[in-house]
Amino acid sequence: MNTKAYGAPAGDKPLEPMDIQRRAPGARDVQIEIKYCGVCHSDLHTVRAEWGGTQFPCVPGHEIVGHVTAVGSDVKSYKVGDTVGVGCLVDSCQRCASCAEGLEQYCENGFVGTYNGPTDDPPGYTFGGYSQRIVVDEKFVLKIRHPEDQLAAVAPLLCAGITTYSPLRHWKAGPGKKVGVVGIGGLGHMGIKLSHAMGAHTVAFTTSEGKRQDALDLGADEVVISKDPAQMAKHAGSFDFILNTVAAPHDLDAFTALLKRDGTMCLVGAPPTPHPSPNVAVLIFGRKAIAGSLIGGLPETQEMLDFCAERGIVSDIEMIKVQDIDHAYERMLKSDVKYRFVIDSATLA
Repeated sequence: MNTKAYGAPAGDKPLEPMDIQRRAPGARDVQIEIKYCGVCHSDLHTVRAEWGGTQFPCVPGHEIVGHVTAVGSDVKSYKVGDTVGVGCLVDSCQRCASCAEGLEQYCENGFVGTYNGPTDDPPGYTFGGYSQRIVVDEKFVLKIRHPEDQLAAVAPLLCAGITTYSPLRHWKAGPGKKVGVVGIGGLGHMGIKLSHAMGAHTVAFTTSEGKRQDALDLGADEVVISKDPAQMAKHAGSFDFILNTVAAPHDLDAFTALLKRDGTMCLVGAPPTPHPSPNVAVLIFGRKAIAGSLIGGLPETQEMLDFCAERGIVSDIEMIKVQDIDHAYERMLKSDVKYRFVIDSATLA
């Protein structure tokens, strides 16, 4: 099926309109007319071939919301007209221990990404959500229960939302816990909202005094300017958990010093070059941990969407036309967005 899309013909070329082919829905497939697609830093890294392995032409986008327009004969969970989402995964092996536990993002045979992942469909790799429609196996489709007027702001939950929700849940953020969120961007702003909604005492860390009020408005109980040693010292040894969303190399010791005994700092930002090596003594003398976390599996992503729908939680977004994507990328690199760009898919037509 011919589908209008927007993609990069090469790593050094701007994105442009293109026609792609989508498969006809198979027995277990759901066809989705895409209404909105969020814009993630991963999109930019991939289309500019900064991570290696990008196949061109590349159509990015893995924060997808829309409506079901067709279902295969074996589909049980969805019907035409349903409001649904698709996140970062569209397939996995379904046989390994991780898949069996609903942790498809850690599939031992490699998950299939929503774009630039291996598939039997021509041209042999997946095309993402900067397009009019997508066809996805029922298992990798998610129910959206937010009202229609919030759908654009729901889109980033499919990546930014689950990337922050999963570690907060895993390390049991909640009442009686003190949680730090480092960085107030696309990921960090969701981390603050979710930690606050889970009932944790939430402290936002930013290098920018100008973001103090924003952080408080998002739900932070306190804001620390991380460049100020005096402000940092006040919190030494007091955090149960720190969620670090910063995707640039920085001094991790400044934050591990703030953890309690047995505290964990979880990294969800992948910097282009390594962080300076952390001071191991700080970890040893407090049984502290530096950990990592990758998005979330399908069951947990559905749990996150339901949690957010019940509490009216969405991302803070700026809507753009698909034709403005390259300008949006340049602004994103300067952190000039509060806090996530979302493409209005109607502009593809």
